Amino acid sequence: MSGPPASPTIAVDLRALVPAPTGIGVYTRSLLLALADRKGPRYVGMAHRPPREAGELEAAGLRIEHQEAPLGVLWQQLRLPRRLARGDVDLFWSPLITLPLRCPVPAVATVHDLTALLFPEVHTFKVRWSLLPFLRPSFERARRLVTISQATARDLAFHFPQCAEKIRVVYPGIDPEFRPGEPEEIAATRREVGAPQGYILYVGTLEPRKNVGALVDAWAALKAADPQVPPLVLAGPYGWGSERLARRIAALASEGVVSLGRIERSRLVRLFQAARIFVYPSLYEGFGFPAAEALACGVPVIASNSSSLPEVVGDAGLLVRPGDAGALAASLRSLLSSPERAAALAARAAGQAGRFRWDRAAAEMETVFLEALASPGERMG
Repeated sequence: MSGPPASPTIAVDLRALVPAPTGIGVYTRSLLLALADRKGPRYVGMAHRPPREAGELEAAGLRIEHQEAPLGVLWQQLRLPRRLARGDVDLFWSPLITLPLRCPVPAVATVHDLTALLFPEVHTFKVRWSLLPFLRPSFERARRLVTISQATARDLAFHFPQCAEKIRVVYPGIDPEFRPGEPEEIAATRREVGAPQGYILYVGTLEPRKNVGALVDAWAALKAADPQVPPLVLAGPYGWGSERLARRIAALASEGVVSLGRIERSRLVRLFQAARIFVYPSLYEGFGFPAAEALACGVPVIASNSSSLPEVVGDAGLLVRPGDAGALAASLRSLLSSPERAAALAARAAGQAGRFRWDRAAAEMETVFLEALASPGERMG
């Protein structure tokens, strides 16, 4: 069996960088920049429209191209295979879970989570239509499947046992701008938010899977018992199925619930840095970037004890059963009433966050790519 090319060319699906930035878009951009910095394989990014990060990626040494198509899934299934068949690409990497049904080159897919399979009701019809029919054939065709947590690796192996041997766990990194803030910066952000003594923070889409309703209920219960409870700040856009939650948040605005909507990245960093406590009550996460980013900013975290979140939070936070607003309120109360306990968790935050580095992720991904090139795989075509 012949080995991989000395310096292979790897095509990368960049569709996550075409729309407004998402978690997968951040993952794709940051990991690609770290991979390019290693000066190993050559990378060419492909999408159905020019990606937002094209200039930055090209400056790092990547080639960017696009083949016009009205929908990303149509490009993936119809135009991309023809492009990959030209003979100038050795491997295809999809950071977006699925592959073309007809993939003429070896392939690797990153599986961030299995929400489309496990929680289809939290996705729109368009998302289900573009993912569910392609999961099994993609997983079976890929030479390697990368997950971003052990929890997702277990889910993947359970639901697709025929693919268990080709699963590899590669933790993502945390971008360097997420770091503890200076006291003056923290004070300025708190004044800006209208919470000079600090606030409780949630970052993420406001939608049922994120379980924000339980956080709002827990905060409201604390507020009813103690009017001095810090405000609750919610940063992120409303998602699908969040109409009832939006009404509840609006009703509590006068009590101290602040909904900021989608915000730019520089302000997001400042919000993390100035929070007293970060809460992430999500029902299911493939990784949970906001919890990791809060830790990197030196903020104690309260998160659900489900899916990947215990891996991310480690001993730098408190874990509660998802959906248990009473337990969530008790955890919040314990940190608000004991600054010493909150400080002890914050002191461990940087060490926990240090487990997640893009340079390490890039080295491990490069190993996976070379493994995939050197191994026998499914019939191409």
